[in-house]
Amino acid sequence: MPDPTDPPPLEHSHTPEAIAARLAEVRKPDDLGDFVLGAVDGAITTFAIVAGVAGSGLSAGVAVVLGLANVLADGFSMAVGNYLKTKSDHDILDRYRRLELRHIHREPEGEREEVRQIFAAKGFQGEILEEVVDVITADKQQWVDTMLREEFGLPTAPPEPRRAAAITFFAFVLAGLAPIVPLAFSRVLGPDATFFLSIVVTMLVFAAIGAVRGRVTQMSQLRGALETMFTGGSAAGLAYAVGRLLSGFVGT
Repeated sequence: MPDPTDPPPLEHSHTPEAIAARLAEVRKPDDLGDFVLGAVDGAITTFAIVAGVAGSGLSAGVAVVLGLANVLADGFSMAVGNYLKTKSDHDILDRYRRLELRHIHREPEGEREEVRQIFAAKGFQGEILEEVVDVITADKQQWVDTMLREEFGLPTAPPEPRRAAAITFFAFVLAGLAPIVPLAFSRVLGPDATFFLSIVVTMLVFAAIGAVRGRVTQMSQLRGALETMFTGGSAAGLAYAVGRLLSGFVGT
C-alpha cells in the first residue's frame, strides 16, 4: 500500500532512453487554447442572447432564431478572426526568418556575436561559450531558429491557421447550441422553467469546459470549472440585467 506521505509520481520518466524518445517527438501546437476560446465564447454569447430575450420578456421563438443566427454567424466570424490571427503569426515568423537569413549571409560575424552575447547572458563563458556558439552557428536552421526565439521571442511552430479556425468554429457551435436546446421544450415547461433549465445547461457546459482546461493544464479540475462558471455566469448575468433594463423600450 502506497505511503500517503510519498510525493506524487512524476509525469514522465527521466531515463536516458525515455528522454531521447520524448525530445525526438514532433512538437505539435496545443489546440486547447483554440477550443476553450471558441467554446467559452459560444456558450457566453448564445446564452447572453437567451438571457437578454428573457430579461426583456420576448418569446422563446425569438431567442431560438437569434441564438441559431448567432451560433452560425458569430462562430464563423470568430473562426475567420482566429484564422487571420494565426496566419499573421506565420507571416511575421516568415518575415523575421528571411530577415535573419539575410543578416547571416551579409554579416555572419555580427550574427555570431549576437549568439555569443545571448548565451553569455545565460551564464556561459570562456571555451564553453565559444563551443556553444560554434555548434549553434554550424547549422543555419538551428542558428535562425535560435535567433527567432531568443532575440525576437517568436514561437518557431505556431498553430496551423486552418486547423485553428476549424477547432474554434466547432467548439463555438458545439457549446453555443447548448443554451438554446431547452427552448425547444418551452411550451411544455413554460418560460420560467425553460430559462432556468437554460441556465443549468449553460453552467454545466462552462463546468465541462473548465474541467477539460484543468485536466489538460494539470491544475485542479474543480478550480478550472469554477473559474469558467464564474466568468461565464458574470457575462450572462450582465446580459440578463441589460435585457431587464431595456425591457421598457421593447414591445412584448
